[in-house]
Amino acid sequence: MSLKDIQDDVHKWVDQYKIGYWKPHEILARLTEETGELAREINHIYGPKKKKSEEQTKELSDEIADIIFTLSCLANSLNINLDESFQRVMDKAYRRDSTRFEKK
Repeated sequence: MSLKDIQDDVHKWVDQYKIGYWKPHEILARLTEETGELAREINHIYGPKKKKSEEQTKELSDEIADIIFTLSCLANSLNINLDESFQRVMDKAYRRDSTRFEKK
């Protein structure tokens, strides 16, 4: 599934509701919440902070997918094509880091 496919799927879901996309700063607040949830789970699994007995275990993959969903909402609301943007980022990474790290 390409990023465009993901964006299209998210748009199809959002488009069924009258409210549509939230304002960018509202989506950013949601993204911050979702990122915090991922950070909390990672800290519980790999860090020193363990869950309280009454806390529910969440799947890391679901928390990551929540972030992808929210980023897709933000990109869609701003008419950003994530396939194109991500390709530019990867091109930059290959150029910038071609000799930066030891290769396998």
